[in-house]
Amino acid sequence: MVNENRVEIRNLTVRYGKTISLHDVSLDIPRNKIFAIIGPANSGKTTLLKSINRTLELESGSSVQGNITIDGREIHEIWNVYELRRRIGMVFPLPVGLPLSVYDNVAYAPRMAGERRRKVLDEIVERCLRQAALWDEVKDRLKNLGTMLSGGQQQRLTIARALSHSPEILCLDEFSIAIDPVTTMRIEDVLVQLKEEMTIILVTNLVQQARRLGDMTCFINKGRVVQVDTTEVMFSDNPGNQLTYDYVRGVFG
Repeated sequence: MVNENRVEIRNLTVRYGKTISLHDVSLDIPRNKIFAIIGPANSGKTTLLKSINRTLELESGSSVQGNITIDGREIHEIWNVYELRRRIGMVFPLPVGLPLSVYDNVAYAPRMAGERRRKVLDEIVERCLRQAALWDEVKDRLKNLGTMLSGGQQQRLTIARALSHSPEILCLDEFSIAIDPVTTMRIEDVLVQLKEEMTIILVTNLVQQARRLGDMTCFINKGRVVQVDTTEVMFSDNPGNQLTYDYVRGVFG
């Protein structure tokens, strides 16, 4: 029987030196859903994403306690961390472009996985650029350096690169911060389609974005999970928690 949860987090506590960023967090993230995470700045949202794909280990002074399992397998027991990160695509708030052509930015991960057939790579590049709402703008500039694109285009290129290795989980951390509203809506439409293929974990400071996209919403404040429920409940007139009610209505944040 397939576990309905793709990710299960139990008693996760993360420290940076003596500072606690996440306090005893436990969450179930269902498969093939968009799981939105909201909360004020510095509440631990990004730290949670970095814990899931183990990029937190790259930060000096960080320490992790607790358990995170993906499909029932503890992530710290997966000896090949690069395999784990291939399974979990990650998009950060600001674009991180490789000093390669637009084409090679997207083809990089499939090539590293051993794909050499040009036709297959061409199909992957076009598919991912279309999903990132970028194909029409760069299809005639695939040989140009990706770092020469505008900031918003580079962010979409980052999304395309994250999709290029067909991740099982896609983590998005404020993906729309450098993208105009019209393009943001186009990518949101794609995310709704992509959840048929993968689990999407979306960190956003845009409360209405969580309301539009999330199947489930998690509210984190000061490193603690305040409430997790269906998005419908979280944004209702009676979510069952006054702090949640105040936050989603802009009383604080």
